[in-house]
Amino acid sequence: MDLSTIYSDLNEEQREEIEALPRAERLIHIATLLNRPTRELVTQIAATTGLPVSKEIELIDNPTATLPLRLIHEYQCVPVRSTEQAAADETDEPTSAGPIPLVTLWPPDEAMDRWIFAVSGRMPAWHLGDPEQVINTITQRFGVGADSLEESDVLTNEAEADEEEDEDAAVIRFVNEVVHKAVVDRATDIHFEPHRDALQIRYRIDGELVAIRVPDNLIRFQDAIISRLKIMAKLNISEKRRPQDGRISFGAGDSELDIRISTFPTMYGESVSLRLLNQKSKPLSMRELGLTEGEEDKVTRTLAAPHGIVLVTGPTGSGKSTSLTAFIRLINRPERRIITVEDPVEYEVPGVNQTQVHAEIGLTFANSLRAVLRQDPDVIMVGEIRDRETADIAIRASLTGHLVLSTLHTNDAPGALTRLTDMDIEPFLIASSVEMIIAQRLVRRLCPNCAQPANYEQHHIESCLTTMQIDRSEAQFGHLTKAPVGCARCRKLGFRGRVAIFEILRMSEEIHEHIVKRESSRVIRQTAIAQGMRSLQQSGWEHIKNGTTTFEEVMRFAELESDELN
Repeated sequence: MDLSTIYSDLNEEQREEIEALPRAERLIHIATLLNRPTRELVTQIAATTGLPVSKEIELIDNPTATLPLRLIHEYQCVPVRSTEQAAADETDEPTSAGPIPLVTLWPPDEAMDRWIFAVSGRMPAWHLGDPEQVINTITQRFGVGADSLEESDVLTNEAEADEEEDEDAAVIRFVNEVVHKAVVDRATDIHFEPHRDALQIRYRIDGELVAIRVPDNLIRFQDAIISRLKIMAKLNISEKRRPQDGRISFGAGDSELDIRISTFPTMYGESVSLRLLNQKSKPLSMRELGLTEGEEDKVTRTLAAPHGIVLVTGPTGSGKSTSLTAFIRLINRPERRIITVEDPVEYEVPGVNQTQVHAEIGLTFANSLRAVLRQDPDVIMVGEIRDRETADIAIRASLTGHLVLSTLHTNDAPGALTRLTDMDIEPFLIASSVEMIIAQRLVRRLCPNCAQPANYEQHHIESCLTTMQIDRSEAQFGHLTKAPVGCARCRKLGFRGRVAIFEILRMSEEIHEHIVKRESSRVIRQTAIAQGMRSLQQSGWEHIKNGTTTFEEVMRFAELESDELN
């Protein structure tokens, strides 16, 4: 197949890199390199190769009877219904055994044609499809790694030693495929959960747990799979009664993963959780975080200050570290020395000195921060303020001419001030050092490919606005709202990716007085809102009006916070 028009925009090193990748990753990687939509590239390849494009994938009734499961996974192709088959189904007439219509995500070669003819006795009729649609179809219909643990793979030899060797290889291949598929699906976590009759595997995608289809005989390989994961993390495979923690370095195509592994004993075996950290992930820009133009201007002006503290608050998994990294990228200049102390280092920022805490050797946030102050920094980023010692050092660093960025676990922006007071930090020190507090949450972003107008009833919109403590007159914008539908690109979920909503509290003289008087966070919140602070719920409503997310997503935390404030 002639791919010269696609390759013409790539250099020789990039072409070799593409050829070395598995078929499932090539087009997606090219789209990333060229910063072009995959659908546009599919159309261009189709025009060059003469292959038709398949917009929708409709599998035949029994795909594996036509094409072995191993070839479906290896070639990343699926047998689909042809126009003749659809017509025959309507008339109940048999069809002749002509070419097999196959949808794939990368142009085939002659070897693929020969193998398919050898196993099926029929020549393939190739079509190109959207890579994500093809991959999702294979995963949802046949499961992740379904071909790796087939009986035929692990019981092909008579000798017991050979059988064990084949089984080990199959388990290794299966684990690799599970992790690789998680990377393709943008998962942040993988959970291996043993139950009485099954080993369940779930991905956390956009903050939601999604069960993945796995082979029916997976329970037979449960111990081998768990042991394989522990071996990869250099854990004690014989210790099954106590929790263990470790790390795995894993290469998946052009991605380099730093995987944090945690084991935990349960009734039916060890539960294993993997946190995936992509070392090549590109940090987001300020606008990509979800900040509006006005919010971005406030944050930029505060970060331009030579000293002070900027805090980002929110629960675990709300994107605080991602925001801090975006701030660091914004202020990173050759004339500024920036040092970060993180746990773990999630994004690499060129030109920034980044270190990771190791509590087991005494390298805590507090001890690291003391050492950093002797390194002549201009800007310090502390991954998290967990205790009084770290808070005290951070505040004193800001008072001696350093800009300090850090995070706190509080529900809202005003709560960070009272949290510092609860850590026995003197109120006058808090008022003198803290410049800005940003509370944030992550909500799922509607899939742009399938979202449709919501058509909510007027009373439903007004009820939602009341719960979110927003003026009911805003219901006039209800016609702008959208609702999830579900398509192949979003795995039928209706959502794809996440966006942050923010509550930004800037310090003022009146708020300083509240802090010194040890006023409650409720009083501070009322003053901040009167001075123009937009609440998390109001920020969420703006995204709802823009068709970015839904009422349900914002109200998942809005109802809880409304109860806390009353």
